[in-house]
Amino acid sequence: MNEPIGKICWAIAEGYIPAYSNGPEPQFTSHETVCILNANDRDARIEMTIFYTDRDPVGPYRLLVPARRTSHIRFNDLQDPEPIPLDTDFASVIHSDVPIVVQHTRLDSRQSENALLSTIAYASH
Repeated sequence: MNEPIGKICWAIAEGYIPAYSNGPEPQFTSHETVCILNANDRDARIEMTIFYTDRDPVGPYRLLVPARRTSHIRFNDLQDPEPIPLDTDFASVIHSDVPIVVQHTRLDSRQSENALLSTIAYASH
């Protein structure tokens, strides 16, 4: 690409993974997802920190999004340095070594009428 697209620091102020789901797994497992677009010619090395209401932040969670690719990462699947607890409010800050675009998506399947929300994250710089 001629010009980089995106920013290097993003924030998602909202996060919550319901403790239970309704429907077949893994498609209908309630989840939070960070969707990352790396339209650059270089791989994006990403560090994500998780913030909580009542305890210290956890991180960094290290991710790699190859050049000119997208990656949809479920917060439910993050394990290192520790899993994200269910039924707990959280927020996230995402830093990348190249500009990226970040979108946040949630599937809440606690009832048979599923709820899906998606929004672009806050781009800091």
